[in-house]
Amino acid sequence: MTWILNSLPRMSNHTTVLSWKRTTTDFQYATYVRDHALTFGTGRAIEVSSAPEYKGNPSLPNPEELLVGALSSCHMLTFLAVAARDGLVVDSYDDAALGVLEKNESGRLAVTHVTLRPKVTFAGSQPDAEKVRQLHDVSHKGCFIAQSVKTVVTVEMA
Repeated sequence: MTWILNSLPRMSNHTTVLSWKRTTTDFQYATYVRDHALTFGTGRAIEVSSAPEYKGNPSLPNPEELLVGALSSCHMLTFLAVAARDGLVVDSYDDAALGVLEKNESGRLAVTHVTLRPKVTFAGSQPDAEKVRQLHDVSHKGCFIAQSVKTVVTVEMA
């Protein structure tokens, strides 16, 4: 099976560089600082931390939020592409996504479920609810991130 995977063409590469340094005199679980930098392939860097529940900085994004954001963003970008190819004009797209961190079937903590709640405004010809549902279904199946994770992703439409 490995030879089949190795023979598939690579579409693109995506890189990040992570940098963390100890800023406390001690290194104890209760006191070390979790803030660190992620630098993306574009050169843009962001400061991130762990979730506040795990002694992280509540003013910084955490990996769980980044995962939920990546799923939401990927779905939207795929939706926009699908809609444009179908000749539909999207004026706005908003999403209030929610990720649930809980124990999975193996008893391990995982982001087990993400709910996307997109609100899409179209210009001109308005697709009916069934067409919008189909656009979201095609977008979910085409979203690279959703296809890469075990997390169950649900799209709720108003």
